[in-house]
Amino acid sequence: QFSRQGLSDIVNSWVGTGKNIPITPQQVQRGLGKDTISQIAAQVGITPEAVTSQLSQLLPQVVDKLTPNGKINQSDIVSQGMSLLKGLMK
Repeated sequence: QFSRQGLSDIVNSWVGTGKNIPITPQQVQRGLGKDTISQIAAQVGITPEAVTSQLSQLLPQVVDKLTPNGKINQSDIVSQGMSLLKGLMK
């Protein structure tokens, strides 16, 4: 989704082994879409603005931790990522 929105360079920096490029809350919303942000906000119990703000800080770290060797382990990345985010957003 992020790639389709022109944000692939940012996300690729998180997966790679170099420096992580930061992402803005607006870019997070563009990458995930308003509906997804609203769903996350409802599940976590915070505003959509708080979700995009927190995700802009957390996503680079989470993706970086899930790809320690610069490679995506497809086996269970979504559930691992969601677990990490839920723990960090409380």
